Amino acid sequence: MRSTVTAFFAAIALSLAVTAHAAETKPFDQATFQALQAAGKPILIDVYADWCPTCKAQEPIVSELLTRPQFAGYTCLKVNFDTQKEVRRIFGVSQQSTLIVFRGGRELGRSTGDTRRESIASLLGKAS
Repeated sequence: MRSTVTAFFAAIALSLAVTAHAAETKPFDQATFQALQAAGKPILIDVYADWCPTCKAQEPIVSELLTRPQFAGYTCLKVNFDTQKEVRRIFGVSQQSTLIVFRGGRELGRSTGDTRRESIASLLGKAS
């Protein structure tokens, strides 16, 4: 019985540790972006469209990568390609499935249409 209780609490502690270190994903808004830049945090701008098959292929890859400890400090800000046209213009994005990495005020890299785990991880690594 004691070992079962110990294992139970160990599993809860591990779950909390993983959750505490997971990157955050939220809709893009300028105030959040500027606050993250001012704090020098790594930021992933994910320009997506609900109808885009490439975006649908990227989503589970990006989500999985952002659970890794080396990317835990990231905040992923999602930009809706169809409804946030002004944000797209500001970032110079003309296609959905565009990923842009920032740290502080600097853009460190971007990709469009990439669905390869290794190269997306490499992109994220530029700001982690």
